[in-house]
Amino acid sequence: MSDLDEKIVRAFSDMVVDKRLSRIDIVARLPKFIAEYLVSTYSKRYPSDWHRRVAGFVEKHYPDPRDRDRVLSKAKEEGSITLIDEFKVRVDLRRNMYFLQIPVLQIYDAIVSEDIVRRYERILTGVWGVGRLDYEPHLPELAGDDVVFTPLVLTEFEPFQVYNVDLKTFTDGRRHFSLDEWVDFLIKSIGLNPRVYDFKRKILLLFRLVPLAEGNVNLLELGPRATGKTFIYRNISYYTRIYAGGTVSAARLFYDNRLKLLGDIGVRDAVVFDEIAKVRFSNQDEVVAKLKDYMVDGFFERGQLQRAHSNCSLVFIGNMEFQAGGGVGDLTVFLPDFMKDTAFLDRIHGLLPGWEIPKISKSEVHLASGYGLAADYLSEILHKLRARSFEKLVEDHLELVGEYTIRDERAVKKLIAGITKLLFPHGEFDVGELEAIARMVIDFRIEVVKLLNRLGPHEFPLKHLNVRVRG
Repeated sequence: MSDLDEKIVRAFSDMVVDKRLSRIDIVARLPKFIAEYLVSTYSKRYPSDWHRRVAGFVEKHYPDPRDRDRVLSKAKEEGSITLIDEFKVRVDLRRNMYFLQIPVLQIYDAIVSEDIVRRYERILTGVWGVGRLDYEPHLPELAGDDVVFTPLVLTEFEPFQVYNVDLKTFTDGRRHFSLDEWVDFLIKSIGLNPRVYDFKRKILLLFRLVPLAEGNVNLLELGPRATGKTFIYRNISYYTRIYAGGTVSAARLFYDNRLKLLGDIGVRDAVVFDEIAKVRFSNQDEVVAKLKDYMVDGFFERGQLQRAHSNCSLVFIGNMEFQAGGGVGDLTVFLPDFMKDTAFLDRIHGLLPGWEIPKISKSEVHLASGYGLAADYLSEILHKLRARSFEKLVEDHLELVGEYTIRDERAVKKLIAGITKLLFPHGEFDVGELEAIARMVIDFRIEVVKLLNRLGPHEFPLKHLNVRVRG
């Protein structure tokens, strides 16, 4: 092991995993936070033949969706099946029932034991695990004509994700590392090789985590394909929802009046709009208006739902290609029409310059080797960090100087607070290091100012924004 790996293992022991191990083919099709959980668990439990055991477990219990009918036939013939999946329970008060979603089988109306719901409350929002499903063909007859469902019942369940994560262990562990070492550790934890990137690009990569650690952050990233933009949100955190193009409705985002259920903004840590040029809204005027309201202070309402609050962050990702060395040109051409509204764009806190991040091409070069935090553990840490506020800490040490509007000031403070949580979770830092990081963050807001100026030069003139250490 390298000196850094030895320090990582001493500081975090069971919370870390060798990142090379989670790249084996059989677990690669699982989300990273599940793959690393399984690899970590099996390698500790069966050190001599964990590879064979974990491969057999995944192959047996995580079928390809194309094998749906084969799996259902097995349930019919043998009376039960055991599956790995992201199980989620929906409450139907009118029928006084819980309905179970089994995505790998494209089933959304199975049944779940009420005891499982009581023991694992997070299954109500969705949780990965391994579950036994019993085939009960006579249940529909007993339920009556009013209830239609698939007669599969979740009777046993073991969740995969880490519970009872102690944030103090994470913050105390930070004290053993210099800033450069800690940054490299976090880069490895998200699955990338820190030796490929200079310090600035490492900060750009880590900034993708800010919406996961800081509530109500609105972030835009524009950059070429294959730089890992979507990978972070799909594989590092369980608490996200990704819309990869397609049509999005107000019901899915905010509140479904028919089902009386909160949408993704109400229950997720971050909602990610991937390939924003391809995103469509079923009722654009309604959705965009509600998004603009929500992006101001985190409040929203719809239909029967009165004023509700969420700290869900919003991330907008756009692909762009440009000639190396030729500059990026007019970035507004990569924005969808709804984001060319200056009132909407001004609510974006920062534009992450993804065009400065190199493409990921070779696994042996760009992907991590050695030890980093297991992705499921990192996911829970990021989730818990949202409950902590670092804005007062930042205000005590830094002063914003320049032609700030209220929105500029609010945006910069949130962005600096978010990255400070990640880099200095123990609340200790050299103010010179903090100031240097803050200057980089302010550039993200300046990129938004440039977009606004391009769209409305008279209303949004270019201006000077800066920061300095308080005396």
